[in-house]
Amino acid sequence: MATSSMPSALKAYWLPLLLLSASIVFQLFVIPLSFPHSHYDVLGVKRYCSIEEVEEAYMKLMSKWNTGAEVRATTDFIKMQYAYELLRNPLWKRDYDNFGIDEQHDLVEAVKGQYAGRSFSEIDLPLLVAPSFDHGGSAFNAISSEEFRSIFDNERAWLIKIYSSGSSGCARFLNNWKKIDSLLDDVANTGMVELGEAQLATYLAEKRPTGQPFFRNGLPSLVAFPSGCRNADCMLRYEGGLSVDAVTDWFATTILSLPRILFYSKESLGQGLHGSPHKVKAIFFSKTGERATPFVRQAAKNYWAYAQFAYVLWRLEESSFWWNMFEVDSAPAIVILKDPGVKPLVHHGPVNSSWLLDILERNKMQVLPQLRSVTSMELGCDAKGYSRAGNDTTTWYCVILAGRQSLELNKMRETIRKVQETLSRDDKLNAADKDPSAIALKNKRLTFAWLDGEAQKKYCFFYLNSENSYETCGPRRAPIDVPQLFIVRYKRNATEDSLKVEKKRKTVFDAFLDDDVDPASQLVARYNGSDDISLIIQWVSNIIEDGDSKDLPYFRTKTPELIPEDADPIWSRGARSIASKSMGVKEGIFKIRNMINDHLGDPRIGPLLLLGALIFFGKIWLQRSQSSHPNSSQPSRKDEVAGKRRKRAENISHQDRPSSITDVDPKDAYQFEISDSDSD
Repeated sequence: MATSSMPSALKAYWLPLLLLSASIVFQLFVIPLSFPHSHYDVLGVKRYCSIEEVEEAYMKLMSKWNTGAEVRATTDFIKMQYAYELLRNPLWKRDYDNFGIDEQHDLVEAVKGQYAGRSFSEIDLPLLVAPSFDHGGSAFNAISSEEFRSIFDNERAWLIKIYSSGSSGCARFLNNWKKIDSLLDDVANTGMVELGEAQLATYLAEKRPTGQPFFRNGLPSLVAFPSGCRNADCMLRYEGGLSVDAVTDWFATTILSLPRILFYSKESLGQGLHGSPHKVKAIFFSKTGERATPFVRQAAKNYWAYAQFAYVLWRLEESSFWWNMFEVDSAPAIVILKDPGVKPLVHHGPVNSSWLLDILERNKMQVLPQLRSVTSMELGCDAKGYSRAGNDTTTWYCVILAGRQSLELNKMRETIRKVQETLSRDDKLNAADKDPSAIALKNKRLTFAWLDGEAQKKYCFFYLNSENSYETCGPRRAPIDVPQLFIVRYKRNATEDSLKVEKKRKTVFDAFLDDDVDPASQLVARYNGSDDISLIIQWVSNIIEDGDSKDLPYFRTKTPELIPEDADPIWSRGARSIASKSMGVKEGIFKIRNMINDHLGDPRIGPLLLLGALIFFGKIWLQRSQSSHPNSSQPSRKDEVAGKRRKRAENISHQDRPSSITDVDPKDAYQFEISDSDSD
């Protein structure tokens, strides 16, 4: 009987037994590993005692060793000596007490192996050597607890290094930090927090489940605050290697959301830059092969709509190729490529951020700029905007060359560039000798641009609506492409703009009528002559002269929107969304692993497991005792089920029986009171 009940009892109590076993294993094995003996225990003193008490305990132990009163292994002496040297140093003791930092602990094992089998008197002392270096706190913007709140007054991101003046790892990282600070100077702020700022260092540290602050990867520790982040909830912690390239790449990519600039070979460069014919090309030649600096990546982000960036590793054996291609004879160098057939702009030598931004701003558009969604307002070729000359100019012109990407279009673009250059040279002539087109170009009332007729087919058909427009606009249908030149005169009604008042919309249709047409009128003239430069200039001049002098019709309409050529890049979606799915899974696994490791050292887990085992044991025992000794005064489960079935059957039988006058009282019925007297 007892033998047969044992398996059933084990089956019933398997969960509390499992919890009890886990509690015992946790208390006997896991907790000792998570809380090893401290250096204070080695010296036989209480934790957090003073340096004087440490020295006193050490002297007592040494006297025993020297007199031979206590003979122990050499490894014990090494542990005692290491604990004494660590706790005697104020900086090391502070870091060990507050954050559990013991970065030279591996030295104990190394010394044990070196002096194995030898006497403790042969050990070279001291074991530890304090690093001597100067961080130069003023040069790197040391941050105190009082200054921490004020550093977020500007919107720039922050990279903060948490360090200790007594850390040898921080001493080795110092030169790398100087380079990182220099590279990030133009795009972000950097600062340093010493562990002596205990309140601030604790705020920036990681926390164990018990609340103890610590630094998982030791010192130095790097944390970043993205733009707009003002507390630790959105703070990001760097977990990678401490090389200059690794830190700056992580910060530029993850925190600043800056695009990476790829390296190309001479074979892949043309294919890599072919996908964006509407952009200026900025090619950087590097001798070292290092990644693009953060300020170059910031420039690539700022001018993403105008320029495409690429890096090329300079090789001596390829120098003749690059000289023939771009006239580059050494690295570092920068090449700016604009229109096809235009000589590239080449700069040799290193550059700084201000020079790079200046050169990109002056060369962000092609010599003959392309009419695009991001350039139409800036070029003055938009009926919703104004002239390049300013808002006071009421009449201005835009000469547009439309066509599909082809050799014919490139040839005509070169012709229009020569027209533009010819009119620009007329600035040196007297006003009487100038063409009206040259004067309008100088006064920024005239703009030359080209339009991709295939990409902007609706816009192209809007201005070139004729039977042969398909030779210029829309998808290619024939092997021959015919670029077409036209001019648009824009005119704003100054009186209407000045008297424009806010009108109360009576119906929903009024909202659509208000935005139905563009504010500037447009008149379009198409050029049907030859490619001769002088004829084109004469045609433009005649149009401008007539447009300025004659009272031409004032016609307004709604112009189709220009389609953006590029989709939003992935780095424009924010710092936390640029990582790939695989990286997100990897980071999630690391976080789960770290969380498990942290909670394994929580001393509360063992008692909680024991409490859970007792609760489940009591619950199961109560259930089993009730089932084995049922109460006769209470109906059993079978009786309850049978009673419910009988009641349900009776209800069904009553539903099938026809109603009777004696079953239910009629509506508005009441009982008549009968008196004892007949006369009543």
